[in-house]
Amino acid sequence: MEEEISLREYFFVLIKRLWLILLLTVMCIGASGIISFYVLKPEYQTFTTLMVGRPKDYQNTNQQLDYNEIMVNQQLVTTYGELVKSRVVADDVIRDLKLDIPFDEFKDKVNVNLVKDTEIIKIEVTDGDSELAAAIANKTAEVFMDKVKDIMNIENVQIIDRAQVTDKPVKPRPFLNMAIAGVLGLMAGIFLAFILEYFDNTIKTQEDVQKYLGLSVIGTIPKFDENN
Repeated sequence: MEEEISLREYFFVLIKRLWLILLLTVMCIGASGIISFYVLKPEYQTFTTLMVGRPKDYQNTNQQLDYNEIMVNQQLVTTYGELVKSRVVADDVIRDLKLDIPFDEFKDKVNVNLVKDTEIIKIEVTDGDSELAAAIANKTAEVFMDKVKDIMNIENVQIIDRAQVTDKPVKPRPFLNMAIAGVLGLMAGIFLAFILEYFDNTIKTQEDVQKYLGLSVIGTIPKFDENN
């Protein structure tokens, strides 16, 4: 019985403060929509993929592609991924494209993904300019191919897919942001409703008199319409 009364009280608190909960929810959704659509700048992402093979001096006694050779190539892919984001590659890309950005900013734009259990490297670039993102991705792949040949003596590096210019931004995602903001606003409204109810110690109903004062109600004064 205690649990039923408690749940009923919670329900009445939510009903009484429903305007506050809805107001906060709508405000959060509206603010998120304004920020997502009009404040945050869109960012575009594109990628190029490379396939890298074994070093030039790697010896295979069977003269054929076997399991051990595949494993060697896959282990080397991790090394290649670090080389893509190295300063020796970044400096050439920045110089060739005449970019006015420091090395740290270049690293933030470029992300290297290693396709699991393959010899494929995916170079992803994110930028506010979709054409520049594609140019950086393709130039990074070209510079990497040259550097990996010199540094690691790799000959068989091939570009599988060149980066394409896209018109669909990956960030921001307005509707996702608004949905998250709506949930947060709803939770904040419910929390604030219970906080206000907790600190509200005024007596409003007959039940409040009996519950908080321990007194019996012997009479009530009805509310009259002043127009009558």
